[in-house]
Amino acid sequence: MIYEIRTYDIGPGNLAEVEKRFGEAYEHRKKYSPLTAFWHTEIGPLNQIIHVWGYKDLAERGRIRAEAAKDANWPPKISEFIRAMNVEIVNAFDFVPVPTPGKMGPVIEMRYYTLKGGSLPETAKRWEAAIPERIKLSPVVFAGGIEFGRANGFVHVWAYSDMNQRMAIRNEARQKGIWPPPGGGNLISQETKIVLPAAFSPLQ
Repeated sequence: MIYEIRTYDIGPGNLAEVEKRFGEAYEHRKKYSPLTAFWHTEIGPLNQIIHVWGYKDLAERGRIRAEAAKDANWPPKISEFIRAMNVEIVNAFDFVPVPTPGKMGPVIEMRYYTLKGGSLPETAKRWEAAIPERIKLSPVVFAGGIEFGRANGFVHVWAYSDMNQRMAIRNEARQKGIWPPPGGGNLISQETKIVLPAAFSPLQ
């Protein structure tokens, strides 16, 4: 399973119109493949929209994108609002459950880490051992290494009911010693952002 994370910076004050147009266009796009999620930033880099698409592999991604590109209603008519675009392909960890449409959040935390070169397999091994206890506290949306995008990147995405629950669960996980996984010496840098779903996002 791979995820394509498309992050667009848009001009201030345009979020409502961008989400309206995107949601209308998605009604035509979803017959080719469904969105995993559509979010906008609340804390962190402002004026970003993030749409996440799940595919079996790169071949399926290429085929579906080629089919959708022939549709007169896709892509959404939002280019006038876009200031910058970034695309990342994530190889999902196979031991993390695949998210299904429905209520998970609505507060979503996206955590991006840069790892030392060659350390992703070790990180994945530690995660596989630790995550069963961690997801008893709150669900992980997806996690994996970034194949195309930031070098040696690793992203993990978590869902919470609100910011108070986020703080309580993170404190509980640390106090119980179940998270973060031990042996975090492979980290070079970390960043995080809080995002919220659009009304049409399959994940809420």
